[in-house]
Amino acid sequence: MKAAVGDRLVVESIQRGRLGRVGIVLALYHTDGSPPYLVRWLDEERETLCFYPGPDVRIEHYLEWCPQSP
Repeated sequence: MKAAVGDRLVVESIQRGRLGRVGIVLALYHTDGSPPYLVRWLDEERETLCFYPGPDVRIEHYLEWCPQSP
């Protein structure tokens, strides 16, 4: 898994009826984009200093979700 600053990390919920979590990558610790990441979680307004994504996480790269300028 490779991420960049600004990418979204979407953690899918494994429990039925429960929402997943979305976080924004604020910083990388490795220049190649590998984990861990500094992540700000949008649902809780808090940060995780060293987040290691598991198999239930997918990346939405910044250019995929950011609205494009005309």
